[in-house]
Amino acid sequence: MAAYQDPEIELYRSLMERPDTYTDGFDARSLVGAVFVGFVMMPGAIYLGLVAGISLGNAAEWVTVILFAEIARRSFVRLNRAQIYILYYIAAGLTAMYGGIALSGGAFAQAIWWQYFIRSQAAKGLGIADKIPTWLVPPENSPAIINRTFFHEDWLIPSLLLVGGYILARLNWFGFGYLLFRETSDYEQLPYPFAAVTAQGATALAEAGSKTETWRWRIFSMGAMIGLVFGAIYIGIPTITSVIMTEPLELIPIPWIDLTRSTQSLLPAVPLGFMTDLGTILGGFVLPFWAVVGSAIMALATIIVNPHLQTAGILKQWTPGMDTISTQFANQLDFYLSVGIGATLAVALLGFYEVIASYLAAVRARKRGEAEAGSWAPPAGRGDFPVWIAVTLFVGSTAAYILLCHLLVPGFPVWWIVLFGFVITPINSYVNARMIGLTGQYIGIPMLKNAVIIVSGYKHIDIWFAPIPDFNHGDVAQQFRVLELTGNKVVSLVKAELTIWPIVIFASLIFWSFIWKLGPIPSTSYPYALKMWHLTALQNGIWYTASLNPEQSYFLKAWKWEYAIGGMVGALALYTVLRAFRLPILLIYGMVRSFGILPHFVLPQLLGALISQYYFIPRFGARRWKQYATVLAAGYACGMGLVGMIAVALVLIGKSVSQMPY
Repeated sequence: MAAYQDPEIELYRSLMERPDTYTDGFDARSLVGAVFVGFVMMPGAIYLGLVAGISLGNAAEWVTVILFAEIARRSFVRLNRAQIYILYYIAAGLTAMYGGIALSGGAFAQAIWWQYFIRSQAAKGLGIADKIPTWLVPPENSPAIINRTFFHEDWLIPSLLLVGGYILARLNWFGFGYLLFRETSDYEQLPYPFAAVTAQGATALAEAGSKTETWRWRIFSMGAMIGLVFGAIYIGIPTITSVIMTEPLELIPIPWIDLTRSTQSLLPAVPLGFMTDLGTILGGFVLPFWAVVGSAIMALATIIVNPHLQTAGILKQWTPGMDTISTQFANQLDFYLSVGIGATLAVALLGFYEVIASYLAAVRARKRGEAEAGSWAPPAGRGDFPVWIAVTLFVGSTAAYILLCHLLVPGFPVWWIVLFGFVITPINSYVNARMIGLTGQYIGIPMLKNAVIIVSGYKHIDIWFAPIPDFNHGDVAQQFRVLELTGNKVVSLVKAELTIWPIVIFASLIFWSFIWKLGPIPSTSYPYALKMWHLTALQNGIWYTASLNPEQSYFLKAWKWEYAIGGMVGALALYTVLRAFRLPILLIYGMVRSFGILPHFVLPQLLGALISQYYFIPRFGARRWKQYATVLAAGYACGMGLVGMIAVALVLIGKSVSQMPY
């Protein structure tokens, strides 16, 4: 079957076109903005992640942009969209989340996670707490852990590895991401349909600086007011009451309303509930409709199938009284871990198919004498640097990763590490970049590192924590595309990166040290972390046991080949049937990649998507409404962020004062 374009993808692509001129968006205001975000916004980002699992990323970006845009306007200076996007990019880099635990705050967020993991009941119950290497985190009985401080000699090696790994990672993705951008955007002219979504926000704020307000500013203001009102209830009250009460007062449960125990007699073994953050519904406005529908179909299938699997004795570890987290974890051990691996492998194979089909179509077109889609020659004035510099950054940082990994884990075969760095990472990244460029969908070879560690025969868990250069830089190409759409020269991003590095490292150390010193992390003061980190620790810990002896490995006990093969075959069959009927490709991927998904996230998104599709689009038109929705969501994030910043400031002051002896 030949690859085809989805009309919805073309809609997103049409939101914005490549500009004719480029400027350097980095200036003195960018540097001031970086300091502002690092030392004013980062503590708020850290705290909101712990309390509610909410990223302050978007809010930090838009609060910073609005503040500087308003200052500029009152100084009779107008910020253009290139300058605004660089401010946006810097703020995003300083408040980015770590991993899958909804934790912002730079490199030392990882250290906070590991200090929890080594003390967690999950690690102890799985028998791996005493096997975690000291170059990752000090042992549980270390004074550094007991006294909750990073300023101890036991943190010296872990801290150096954190900082060094952070810098090497930025060099690696910048170098190879730029190469992918030149190949897929300049030469292959792929559409990158969702790059325009991010670029739209910068345009909205740039227009706000003009004398004549536009629809973008009005919509942004509406979203900000919604965020302010909802944020005061959702974030403000629990955060402020945590200072004066033993447990924070939650008028709206964070992060979700759990219905699992209430429905267990009717729907046994079904984790049921819904997210309480209004932003999840607004996310349904922005996300592609058919992708949300696909995920919702699979969530509904999970609700229907799980009781039958429980009756059949497949979901045998579930017992009445379990909440969402316990139910989800038990189901993963019995069934969804293996099926999910097979399904994600199918998604990767489908992505490879789409990419290869598109590539072969382009080759056939060239053989027929059709003109090349693009050229390796960059547009005039974009400020591109020589390709050899990007190659040097990638090769040098990858070589450093290989050397560092071998020094830390000398018993692991080094040729596997070299293969990851110089073969698997480039292939995985290129395929993903083309998939994002064609459809906006992220793909990768799932759990390849995990599989390699298992089949290598290595029988220690330290390799799971080693800096193996197993990357997927496909999404970085889209970042360069957004940079281009906002009219920025490439040198703007170079300056922004060099600004982010020292600020994020220093601010991360200072603020995490301060917040950790106030009390244990997690605790009742941080309801999201207290609830969700345990599940994450259990899920990760199962993988870490895979390299232990069979009698110690919980992974090998949970792993079932027949379920994995069934998941892969089922996903491929589903794709084939849906594709045969020429259904939207986003629906297909939404379904295939959502096996065993929690309905908590999907149901509110579906509500937003239905309202968007059947009320707003008929009223405003598809293209115009998607522009509205993007700016509305950005405004909401800004409003939530403002409430969070005020509440967090009061809490940090209150807790600091309460610890003083006078």
